[in-house]
Amino acid sequence: MDGTSAVATIQLLDLLYGVFEWFLEDAYGTMMDRLAEILGVRMLGYPYMQRAYLAAVCIAIIGPIVGTFLVHREMAMIGDTLSHTAFAGVAVGLFINATFSLSLSPLLTAFVVAVITALLVELLIEYADTYSDTSLAIVLTGGFAIGSILITATDGGIAVGIDAYLFGSLATVLKADTGLLVFMSLLVGGVVSLAYRPLVYVTFDATAARAARIRVRRYKRLMVVLTAFVVVSAMQIMGVILVVAMLVVPVATAALVAQSFKQSIALAILAGEFAVIIGVTVSYAYDIAAGGSIVISAIGVYATVLGLEKLARETPISTVMKWGRNHEKRGEDGSKAGSGEED
Repeated sequence: MDGTSAVATIQLLDLLYGVFEWFLEDAYGTMMDRLAEILGVRMLGYPYMQRAYLAAVCIAIIGPIVGTFLVHREMAMIGDTLSHTAFAGVAVGLFINATFSLSLSPLLTAFVVAVITALLVELLIEYADTYSDTSLAIVLTGGFAIGSILITATDGGIAVGIDAYLFGSLATVLKADTGLLVFMSLLVGGVVSLAYRPLVYVTFDATAARAARIRVRRYKRLMVVLTAFVVVSAMQIMGVILVVAMLVVPVATAALVAQSFKQSIALAILAGEFAVIIGVTVSYAYDIAAGGSIVISAIGVYATVLGLEKLARETPISTVMKWGRNHEKRGEDGSKAGSGEED
């Protein structure tokens, strides 16, 4: 029975990978090739840039989805904490490979460390009577300290390998990394869709959620675990230091104009998509770090929306005031003209 299940699982994974390869090369790849011919932009036809754009688009979906819940729960900086501990996870993987001559994936160790950290943060908040920001600061600094110790323990031998994870890189986005992000997009989107109502309830009023017999702890832990998944999946392009930006900045942008929670999620995704497409393009054009380029683009989108929102808010008032001044001036001119006629 176990052997049959294992074979069935392997066959299912092979089928899914075959579907992904077809999508990446025959469907998405062909579309990008044609788009490159139509627009005359060569980079759109390069396979590694096609993977980079697809990965970035996925990041702009899963980041704002999870980030919207975190920001409204006032736990936005948990992304920063998990990214720094994911750095420790990457360092653990590279350290093991360098010390024992293995080929363990640093992403796998980063996933394990980030998930454990996410659950640890929730435990500290629930049972240690520690404020959330204090818990985050303790875990953040501890994770980064472990990572730095492991790097120096090998005389800096793994420092070169960790650079791509620290700052992000378009060239290092492999087919497997893209597949991971596509899978994470489906997983995060599916889980949030299924658990949307209790997650919203817990986010805005945990006390009322407990009264309604919703398992608050379970949904809080679910959200931090999803955050860990997002952080580790996105750090290949964003870098561990800047990955938190995609959890916060698009959400802040959407909050300027959104009228409801669902609208906030949709607009945050839209803002994120603008940021990653601009950021990846600029990163390739000027040969700069992809993560930094995407973050600056996201901040630029935020600043643009903020300026337009303020302009839209002030324009009707200024128009009315201008109309009132003109009307008053015409009234004064008419009074003067009437006085002149009587004389």
